Amino acid sequence: MKKVIKVGTRESALAVTQTNWVLKEIHKKYPELHFEIVKIKTQGDRILDTRLDKIGGKGLFIKELEQALLNGDIDIAVHSMKDMPAELPEGLTIEIVSKREDPRDVLVTMEDISVNSLRKGSIIGTSSVRREVQLLDIRRDFRIKTLRGNVITRLNKLISGDYDGIVLATAGLKRLELLHKHHMSFFSTEEMIPAVGQGVLCVETRKHEDIDYLYDSIYCQEAALSVKAERAFMIELNGGCSTPIAAYAVVEGSQLKLSGMLASEEMDRLFKGHITGENSQAEQLGKELAKRLLKVKSEAHGEKG
Repeated sequence: MKKVIKVGTRESALAVTQTNWVLKEIHKKYPELHFEIVKIKTQGDRILDTRLDKIGGKGLFIKELEQALLNGDIDIAVHSMKDMPAELPEGLTIEIVSKREDPRDVLVTMEDISVNSLRKGSIIGTSSVRREVQLLDIRRDFRIKTLRGNVITRLNKLISGDYDGIVLATAGLKRLELLHKHHMSFFSTEEMIPAVGQGVLCVETRKHEDIDYLYDSIYCQEAALSVKAERAFMIELNGGCSTPIAAYAVVEGSQLKLSGMLASEEMDRLFKGHITGENSQAEQLGKELAKRLLKVKSEAHGEKG
């Protein structure tokens, strides 16, 4: 193994914090290993005035990191699993996933107020079509306004009065130790089904390399099973940032329960469902739930037509 392992990450405070957490976990088992963090600006970090689904989807946050991996400029890359698209470049893999942090979404406001108590026509900030369709399913009167930038930038836009509330991932706020510095109203995972892989970190590597040190220190089997089901659901639907979908799996003993959401193209109807089965069938459960929701959506479209 190399004396110094180069670790690629985005430049944001959250991305660097997550990468440092990964390295800290590795050092607990392998104190002799040395790492160099390589910060890389991605296209998703450069374009901050347009909603993600309009400029190419979630892959915009990882392409430059993946190219650095393929070129040999870095040895591993740390990502938020929810940023990972359905397909990976030939030669790369994301076998290594961390234990899951709190997967819920949270409404952040300047006052201590719940989502149902906000005034009519409140402006809510998010760049996620998944969050948008589920917010409007809860409150049709909300006005959704695009919100981009890192977590601190988004919070500052709320503080400056641009929004009545913004929706963020609880995991990111927790990792940045910002969870109790603002008024928070948490959505249950039933109210707002999380993004595929939300709360999980992954380490992307080149295939056929020695990554035993990652398995021994970072890998979480329960999270891996959950992510396998969620990503199978997404892949079956050919989902990306432009398609309003969501999936969240929970492993309980030998069982896995998967919840999924699919929206219509017009984003005016949501189709939600659940499936439970053996966790050894995680991938098949994801595919099956996707097929069920596609069928329900098709039947509803036929009724509407």
